[in-house]
Amino acid sequence: MSDHVFGRALPIALILLLGAGAHADPSYTSAQATRGQQQFERTCARCHGADLSGGQFGPALKGEVFEGRWAGKPLADLFDYIHTNMPPTDPGSLSGRGLSELLAYILKQNGVQAGDEVLPSGYERLLAVLMPGNALSEQDRMRLGPGGPVSPNARMPAWPTGPDPRASYTPVTDEMLANPPADEWLSWRRSLDGKGFSPLKQINKDNVRKLQLDWSISLPPGANESTPLYHDGVLFVQSFKDNVQAFDALSGRELWHYERHLPEAAPPTFKKSIALYGDRVYLGTSDLHVVALDAKTGKVAWDRTVGELDKGFDITGGPLAIRGKVMIGVAATTGGPGGGYVAALDADTGKEAWRFHGVARPGEPGGNSWNGLPLEKRSGGSFWVPGSYDARTNLLYFGPSPTYDTGPLRNAVDQPGITNDALFTDSTVALDPETGRLAWYYQHLANDQMDMDFAYQRLILDLPVNGKTTRVVITGNKAGIFDAMEAKTGKYLYSFDLGIQNFITAIDPETGRKTVDPALIPGGENQGRTLTICPHAGGGRNWIPDAINPHTDMLFVPLAETCMDLIPIKKGESALMSGGFRFTIREGQNADGRFGRIQAIDLRTGRTVWKERQRAVPGSGILATHGGLLFVGSLDRSFAAYDQDTGKRLWHRILTNVPNSAPITYAVNGKQYVAVVVGYGGPWSVTEAILTPEISLPVAPSSSLWVFSLPDRDE
Repeated sequence: MSDHVFGRALPIALILLLGAGAHADPSYTSAQATRGQQQFERTCARCHGADLSGGQFGPALKGEVFEGRWAGKPLADLFDYIHTNMPPTDPGSLSGRGLSELLAYILKQNGVQAGDEVLPSGYERLLAVLMPGNALSEQDRMRLGPGGPVSPNARMPAWPTGPDPRASYTPVTDEMLANPPADEWLSWRRSLDGKGFSPLKQINKDNVRKLQLDWSISLPPGANESTPLYHDGVLFVQSFKDNVQAFDALSGRELWHYERHLPEAAPPTFKKSIALYGDRVYLGTSDLHVVALDAKTGKVAWDRTVGELDKGFDITGGPLAIRGKVMIGVAATTGGPGGGYVAALDADTGKEAWRFHGVARPGEPGGNSWNGLPLEKRSGGSFWVPGSYDARTNLLYFGPSPTYDTGPLRNAVDQPGITNDALFTDSTVALDPETGRLAWYYQHLANDQMDMDFAYQRLILDLPVNGKTTRVVITGNKAGIFDAMEAKTGKYLYSFDLGIQNFITAIDPETGRKTVDPALIPGGENQGRTLTICPHAGGGRNWIPDAINPHTDMLFVPLAETCMDLIPIKKGESALMSGGFRFTIREGQNADGRFGRIQAIDLRTGRTVWKERQRAVPGSGILATHGGLLFVGSLDRSFAAYDQDTGKRLWHRILTNVPNSAPITYAVNGKQYVAVVVGYGGPWSVTEAILTPEISLPVAPSSSLWVFSLPDRDE
């Protein structure tokens, strides 16, 4: 490492900014710095001063203030900060090349000499050059501070931070995931069977009115749909741009923070959850990787790609970890050819073990159901949420989505043995976790022309069916129609309809086959007509998860009462689906101004027990507890507790942002807590919010974690 870059003659800011132990000396050209100066004068000098010494609206970019701000951080972090936040009037508008030129000018102004090699403009190349290595020495750190260097004569005694929960952190086992301890929340819906139910009952209907804020903390800004996880005193939280943080669940103290630097070709996507398994935390990333982190330190154990960015795929769900494998669903969001898939990786090494495709391949089961289309013309089969797992059957359960390319499927071709059902879209697929082999499938809705996904959580439980206790899988679609199947075989059992749809006119009691009103199918003889269909394609329900109380066999569902007009597109207009229309949203069938609904259904009978209707649409999933409570967030930033038996609201608080994920509950040292992440901006919340314009929504991206508990004594 050359002394002219890292020698003590340089300002300490550069030693720290460039990262002690960097893999290579950074280099930039004089031409880059010249263009960077021009860029700076156009967009930055007004705030930061013409000589970088600071102005009325911006801090200095050299000198002691600069040293204090960027102490110990690599140049890539400054690149990320400028890219994300600058200029304040139009964040993110600067190109990768322009950013690198700005950095070159800043380096020049801080005393780094120009060279012959350009400073790279993409994250991948930038990190390869500027990745920090060894940490700074304690002596270097002592010299820094935003108010000026720390005196060399100062004495800085260590301050006690309390016990560290990581000291007693234990590996998460298959048995723990299948039967979670009462005080833990180990996976997306707490248990792998998808119930979203906690046996904790310290917080109950009698005392929930006393619930109060225990602690809260801001998270990296941006929309946040991710459910926190809790194990052994540590709360794990995922945020926008693939950040993962670990907190002391009692104090809120951050234990570690993983931040992924995404390439320019990978816009950040919303994720539903992370996964705990063994001594690791697993996450899917916006650049189509799965990453394993050490649960105690946040350090990367392995990092593997599961797809190609330029093929129209992304990850929006989350991993499911069980039996030595990590399964991640991949979505073909922009019509990736061949459709979405589930990839299974070895939990120890990250080596890919198998893939299952949500779009059936020609010559394989279901391959003749795509109206004669070749594989490259088939799309859809995306996986939007984490799967479920049943230890009793040893099967994984996933739900591939429909396709957006509906036009070629609308009318069946007249060819023997060919259908237009489009398997495995709108199906439940049961997979062997070891091999990915398809054990069975059941298609809930064939040839979906309206984007009415059966693609969400799969709920697994025992229910009486025809007088016999049966292991069942239950799932519902955007239209609020739920199907029940035998978990082992996929045999259809029964359906029930929550009453928010108008296009399915009949369900065969033997097969579950749905009859769609031909007058409401877009295209064909309906071409050129405006069709009113309920619910809206955003869903009467969507990915935000339901919950079940297994003691009462009650199902609780968050709903939106909406409809849509499908309006034929004009020449030159584009549409989400290829059926020749565009979506518009409108009021639901009740049309009384209340768009939100929570509905309770007795799964033993399929009958609705109660409905709680409100103005604001639910924005979060539902948490059910043995204390007789439901916790739900709404688009009006309300976080509320409801009585499971009646639907009566018993407690609520207005938070700083919209609860857009799913709340959890856990216990530490015998005390129960309820936690929820907020962060408006997910597709569900944005779609439904247009109907209630008087509800104030956050104008700037933000996210935070809120943790509630009962007071230690009556107050």
